[in-house]
Amino acid sequence: MKIVLFDTLENYRNLLPLSYTRPVGAFRVGIVTVREKWEHFLPGEYSFYPIQYLREKFPLDCGEDEEALFVAGNKLPDKATALEASMLRAGEALRDSEGIWAYRGVRRDFEALDPAFGRESANDTRRLRYVFDIFLMNAEEIYNDFVWLTRGRAGIAPDPSVRVLGPAKLRNRQPALFIEKGAVVEGVTLNLKDGPIYIGKNAQIMEGSCLRGPLAVCAEAKVRMGAKIYGGSTFGPFCKVGGEVDNAVMFGYSNKSHDGYLGNAVVGEWCNIGAGTNASNLKNDYSKIRIWNYAQQRFMRTDLQFCGLIMGDHSKAGINCMFNTATVVGVGVNFHGAGFPRQFIPSFRNGSPEGGFSAISIDTFMQTASRVMGRRGLELTDTDRHIFEYIHAYASQFK
Repeated sequence: MKIVLFDTLENYRNLLPLSYTRPVGAFRVGIVTVREKWEHFLPGEYSFYPIQYLREKFPLDCGEDEEALFVAGNKLPDKATALEASMLRAGEALRDSEGIWAYRGVRRDFEALDPAFGRESANDTRRLRYVFDIFLMNAEEIYNDFVWLTRGRAGIAPDPSVRVLGPAKLRNRQPALFIEKGAVVEGVTLNLKDGPIYIGKNAQIMEGSCLRGPLAVCAEAKVRMGAKIYGGSTFGPFCKVGGEVDNAVMFGYSNKSHDGYLGNAVVGEWCNIGAGTNASNLKNDYSKIRIWNYAQQRFMRTDLQFCGLIMGDHSKAGINCMFNTATVVGVGVNFHGAGFPRQFIPSFRNGSPEGGFSAISIDTFMQTASRVMGRRGLELTDTDRHIFEYIHAYASQFK
């Protein structure tokens, strides 16, 4: 069965700047991406149906008159959700409080669906609606992913120099610590009292680090010496992490290698946070937090007391920078200097609070992005360039 993870314009706008460069189904929440969760619970031939300019990189594998199961890319699955979707018959749809989340039929009919169509679903929650939902749901998703990802598999035993605290087993009697083959974990403290810890293939946890679950350190990621890592955090493939991190998600290929604080945060790919940089996640007066929302073009209420940095792909912060509570940084930003910037930095801006910000040309951005990706042996493709050219033009309206 062909299964299509679709995005709506509303989902896309509410999840900017992270959705600028990927379908929502490619977001990493927990240990794996939303797509990988669906592939586990409901096997099939998957493709994305994102916003138009992303379809060159994430093509739809479904003809206009070809039947498929269309599933909302921001819906986090479990066994019950996947079973409900799989039981749909041709022409049927499922709705929750956010609208249609599953439809079975041909693409032409799906595109013409009345938003009020479909029957009430038994699964009304677990949607990524706003950027902060990623870190809010991450601890639970780490646990959920850990259970099915490690069930029946044998990892490697921790090195004798590793101190493991807390119960060795989860509630379902599975081991609470899983270390993939090739990982190097030496001279560290792993605390399993609040949840499991997953350490991916060829990951490295350096000596002196203290890690608390639930936690995911994905393939090829590195936790540097003396790091203090709290639960609810996920470090995607090839990330480098140091300092103090609490309930933060880094999608992949991003670095926060040095001292400094990051909490209740989401960082995209190819970002770099310089040494000594700190990002606030709590206001001094303990009041509820407002955060920039692209869809509304204003700061929206969150009813959250804790919310930190949200950073889009290919953005950088220099050494000893400061971010105020719930700062949203777009794509391709180069921030440096002393002082707090405004809590929203639009995409493709270069500057500092004291000197102001200026636009980054698309050519300058491409040169930097190409160098950064080249250091990891990857190429900035023509398809990537087309995406960034679109974002550069589109983002210019957000001053």
